[in-house]
Amino acid sequence: MSTLTLLNSADEPVIFETATAENGSLIGLITLNAPKALNALNFEMIKLLEPQLRAWQDDDAIAMVLLKGAGDKAFCAGGDVVSLHHAMAQGKPISLVEEFFTLEYKLDYLIHTFDKPILVWGNGIVMGGGLGLMAGASHRVVTETSRIAMPEQTIGLYPDVGGSYFLHKMPQSVGLFLGLTSASINCDDARFVSLADHFIDSNKYDAMLAQILTAKWDKTANSNHDRLNHERLTDLLTDLDNQSACMPKGNVKANLKTIQRLGEFTTLQEQVDYILGLTTDDKWLQCAQKSLKHGCPLSCALVSEQLKTSQGKSLLACFKMELGMSVRAGEVGEFQEGVRALLIDKDGAPNWQYKTLSDVPQTIIDSFFANRFGENHPLNELAVK
Repeated sequence: MSTLTLLNSADEPVIFETATAENGSLIGLITLNAPKALNALNFEMIKLLEPQLRAWQDDDAIAMVLLKGAGDKAFCAGGDVVSLHHAMAQGKPISLVEEFFTLEYKLDYLIHTFDKPILVWGNGIVMGGGLGLMAGASHRVVTETSRIAMPEQTIGLYPDVGGSYFLHKMPQSVGLFLGLTSASINCDDARFVSLADHFIDSNKYDAMLAQILTAKWDKTANSNHDRLNHERLTDLLTDLDNQSACMPKGNVKANLKTIQRLGEFTTLQEQVDYILGLTTDDKWLQCAQKSLKHGCPLSCALVSEQLKTSQGKSLLACFKMELGMSVRAGEVGEFQEGVRALLIDKDGAPNWQYKTLSDVPQTIIDSFFANRFGENHPLNELAVK
């Protein structure tokens, strides 16, 4: 029987524990503990997560880290943009928006570059900021209940949290399509577009943890230490994957030819017109069309420019670019209005400043990509990997 040690209060928004494996290695366990808010990532959670992960990174006793959400509904349904809305609405300094995104991106970058295995149990809803946590993990598990989306276009933002990097890892034009439409994807889709590595039945979590605790983790702190533990975790999850039921069929692969026709058009307006003009009985595509039709035109322009600008950029360069974009989003107003309409007043009727793509001035788009920080970028302290 393993020993479970609680490292902080069970009332905290993030619970940290260690479990002792049979060979004495420690497994770091993290639970996002805000189930009523679908574990949405807020300031306090981010401030708790980064230092604990850094401590475990440097602790030779820790073999791996497992990150999950409390409850069965969601791993993490996004960032706490409601709090950002309140800050913007009250006229608080843009530095507060900058601080939130700076800390969030530092956390996401840490997960991407973490040497030890990090397993994210992506059960239920995984959206926005939650996808930022999951995308960079070394071992990303989805279940039959996983529902993943980048819905930033619906609130006047854009697919941040590293989207500039991982959207390029998807099959041609799929990243653009998902960014423009905020289309939701399931476990099968997530594996197809390289956002997940393993499919495991949701009722096998306890079995997975039990196997993790009986694994023979390498305890020697040398150059092979982390590599061997990565391989052991991969083998363990692959076995569970093979024991799980058939995955529900996804929608991306089934509609791939339709999606990839986006590459045949030279302008964003043509691409948007193509999606909206599709004649289809496919409910997933119909939902994508509806979301694009009612979404933020500025966001569509930003998604397109974001992907063009980030092509070939390093992970760190992508996060640096996104920080400038996100702070600018806090100034322009569409972000604030989108959050109001969807999450505050919930009237579903955002009054966008720019009603159509043609209304969006090029100068506004360009301002999102300006070098606002000069040589003193808040993410300069992050190591280049």
